Amino acid sequence: MNVRDLEPKAVWNHFSDLNEVPRPSKQEERVIKFMQDFGAKLGLDTYTDAVGNVIIKKPATSGMEDRQTVIMQSHLDMVHQKNADTNFDFNTQGIEMYIDGDWVRAKGTTLGADNGMGVAAIMAILTSTNVSHPAIEALFTIDEETGMTGAMELEKGKLDGTILLNLDTEDDDEFSIGCAGGIDTNTSYDYTEVGIASGSKTYKIVVNGLNGGHSGVQINEELGNANKIMNRMMYNCEKFNLQIVSINGGSLRNAIPRESFATVSASPEYITEFNKRAADIKAEYTIQDSSLNIEIEAIDDTSKAMSLEDTKKVTTAIYACYNGVFRYSRAIEGLVETSTSFARVIVKDGEFVTQSLQRSSVESGKYDVAYTVAAPFHLMGAKVIHGGSYPGWSPNPTSPILDVLVAKYKELFNNEEPKVMAIHAGLECGLLGERYPGLDMISFGPTIKGAHSPDERCGIKSTAKFWKFLLAVLESTPKK
Repeated sequence: MNVRDLEPKAVWNHFSDLNEVPRPSKQEERVIKFMQDFGAKLGLDTYTDAVGNVIIKKPATSGMEDRQTVIMQSHLDMVHQKNADTNFDFNTQGIEMYIDGDWVRAKGTTLGADNGMGVAAIMAILTSTNVSHPAIEALFTIDEETGMTGAMELEKGKLDGTILLNLDTEDDDEFSIGCAGGIDTNTSYDYTEVGIASGSKTYKIVVNGLNGGHSGVQINEELGNANKIMNRMMYNCEKFNLQIVSINGGSLRNAIPRESFATVSASPEYITEFNKRAADIKAEYTIQDSSLNIEIEAIDDTSKAMSLEDTKKVTTAIYACYNGVFRYSRAIEGLVETSTSFARVIVKDGEFVTQSLQRSSVESGKYDVAYTVAAPFHLMGAKVIHGGSYPGWSPNPTSPILDVLVAKYKELFNNEEPKVMAIHAGLECGLLGERYPGLDMISFGPTIKGAHSPDERCGIKSTAKFWKFLLAVLESTPKK
């Protein structure tokens, strides 16, 4: 069975069309053109603002003209991640999808369901001829995954809607009414390459096989962080004269790093210590990351590496860098309030660089954890830059559209109570609310697991459930 044959066909076909278009964050020119052409072919009012957000407006269907205008919003960009052994070019190839039981997956890459399923659902509404709905303003934002530039710089005065449906929550029984804000902490440190210690050999170290995933939604799962694990393999190895030659760990700021690759020089006795540490660490992750692989291989000797002193500085700073849940909310049980993910480590050509992302639903907490992460790098003399700050979205439990959604959900699904919650991830609602004050906002969507990793998958039955619910919500929107 082909993905295009799945129900609802309108959604899966639009998703398949979308997945043929390369759309990495900050390189959305092709998908912007795709959406512009889509709106134009439908004969709908289509507008693109200065940063690349696309707005497509569709009038209300007959009998729905007296309802409030609804903004339906999703982001066009997707996280590009692939397994190291997957031969795939995101710049030229469309995502290769397949059906696995009740899931749609991609072959060795991210699927793009985050947030492509939301985009596809909106496209299906725009093309529909038999769906009752109020006036629709479809807002397709850009660069959500690496900075929320689209939402942050959305042009004012182009939207008239009073209700915003963000289709970017990833469990079909959850309604998000709040989200965390975020900030990046990036560091850099210049070092001088020196000769390797007498008697040292050169080794390639690989840490891979980790699950990875979304660094906000999944941060409480205590999944293995390849950068932190790699550092454990190198830390406190002065007796083996260990010197770092290079490191390439992680890939994206908002993904839990799955892989790290390093080259080091060390005395041959280091192999025994390496094997012991590798066995201990793999035993620690037997449950949550059972496929963790840690291996070492002797390669041709190098002549230059980081000095022993700088290697100690780097490994100590990384060890001291906090990673994971920083604080749980006292207001909402089980909600991660503040966290940090140590996303990227690069050592190459005389420069040591790190990237990390801090999140919090409390603005002061966001800066507290950012400064905590920065502290060990300040102490080693590195340059530290905090940037890309975006606000959270404060929950409104008395939201009128929330009441509509809860009532409709219970009516459709055997009086089941949906989970109304705030999410520990960056939704665009906080920024959109700043650009258009007074919006009544809520976020929901189909079930998507493993976002930001090659294990990303979207539920088939869940998508049908989501579509049924979305149609019912649009038919039930409040009057003006």
